[in-house]
Amino acid sequence: MSTEKFQDLPLEEVLGDRFGRYSKYIIQDRALPDARDGLKPVQRRILYAMHVEGNTFEKGFRKSAKTVGNVIGNYHPHGDTSVYDAMVRMSQDWKVRNYLVEMHGNNGSIDGDPPAAMRYTEARLSSISSQLLRDIEKETVEFVPNFDDTSSEPTVLPARFPNLLVNGSTGISAGYATEIPPHQLGEVIDAAILRMDNPSCSVDDIMTVMKGPDFPTGGIIQGIEGIKKAYETGKGKFVVRGKADIEGLRGGREQIVITEIPYEINKANLSKKNGRVPC
Repeated sequence: MSTEKFQDLPLEEVLGDRFGRYSKYIIQDRALPDARDGLKPVQRRILYAMHVEGNTFEKGFRKSAKTVGNVIGNYHPHGDTSVYDAMVRMSQDWKVRNYLVEMHGNNGSIDGDPPAAMRYTEARLSSISSQLLRDIEKETVEFVPNFDDTSSEPTVLPARFPNLLVNGSTGISAGYATEIPPHQLGEVIDAAILRMDNPSCSVDDIMTVMKGPDFPTGGIIQGIEGIKKAYETGKGKFVVRGKADIEGLRGGREQIVITEIPYEINKANLSKKNGRVPC
């Protein structure tokens, strides 16, 4: 029979210790992306699981529910909704600059419509995802045991391009948050090569090849000072506005047509506020 033990500890110390451990877990293993491959753990596990199962771009599509079940059963013991939501977001070309998952079926819309249930959609890795996973079998990255020690998973993917800058990322954690906008793939690679060839190059030098963010929905960035400050300090603010064209109508009338909208703006809500906006 065990005896009870009591510890007289300050509440502040106990809460600080417990919440500190929890915060570290949330920051490192859940909410914020890894700078090396630009992925959060759930995203990395989805891509790796699809790679292991041979669900790649040169092969046929598979039911999304099968992939979600595989991820939950082998790598990510959490709710299926969180896994499917992460998988869908990687397939939405209005959210990411270069989508990492190719999906058949309704994967939502820029109007904010929800995707179809996972039993109705099909998915596979996109072509560019192969460059995130390339040579992973050649001991290029560290592997650790999965949650039940039945297999192993990579701590990071051997990404062959700077995915964090290319696709950006959004995350909120305990005391930390990130909001990294997407950039054009070719410009990011040119900037990386410039940095490797000249490690002492300045932000001004980098901005000659990578001028700023490049959003999948288009839009026009007002000024470059906020971009430069973000590149220099990690914090910056800039304004993005839509792009509009004037088209002629019969009878000599004209109409303003919005052809590009700012990133993360719901098109349906924009239409309600400002009139019709064509796709």
